[in-house]
Amino acid sequence: MPRNKYPEETKLKILEAATKTFSEKGYEESTILDIVANMEGLTRGAFYHHFKSKEDVLNELLDKIFYDTNPFDVVSKRNDLNGLQKIKLAMKLNFASIDDEYMDLRIAGIALLQSPKFFMENLNFNVTVAREWLYPLIEEGVADGSIVVKNPLLVAELTVVLFNYWLLPVIFSGNEEYIAKKAVMASEILDSVGLNIIDDAVGESGLSYIGKMFEETIEK
Repeated sequence: MPRNKYPEETKLKILEAATKTFSEKGYEESTILDIVANMEGLTRGAFYHHFKSKEDVLNELLDKIFYDTNPFDVVSKRNDLNGLQKIKLAMKLNFASIDDEYMDLRIAGIALLQSPKFFMENLNFNVTVAREWLYPLIEEGVADGSIVVKNPLLVAELTVVLFNYWLLPVIFSGNEEYIAKKAVMASEILDSVGLNIIDDAVGESGLSYIGKMFEETIEK
């Protein structure tokens, strides 16, 4: 068989087909054959050339959504903001970019964190976020005086762990009241190490998003 001269285009078509499929049928109800049916003439062999499973596609989609709208990249180019303001704006942009389609994918991704393979892939991604995107902004805040922390890298890693793992009921089970208490404590923990970002940055819309996401995850 001849080599595919445009593997990235093929991969993009598969991701687009998966997005359409998950949007129409929901992640849990979608099958690989459903995705193939939306791949504009590409075969099942093309799918398996790029992905091993439906879970691999979801993981790639979540990464792509982040990088397509990367709020840290956007704020890093702003010369009119200090480090703390950039982090707060990055969080606001992150929540503002979330639509119903992305919400469904995020909920599916959270549920899949019970899979060891998916969890490790997600963890590696968030390590990258903490070290390559959040850490430099905290260092910038320390340099300009807007943030006072002793170890910017450790604080960056702590922030990512709190938001992306510690609050999630699929990892630490609990009802909504329990999660709400943990959210307050997460804010207090970050405040105690010198990173006061949750209240101002998240805002009402962000808290609404987090609440809905956790509630739907618990129901699953």
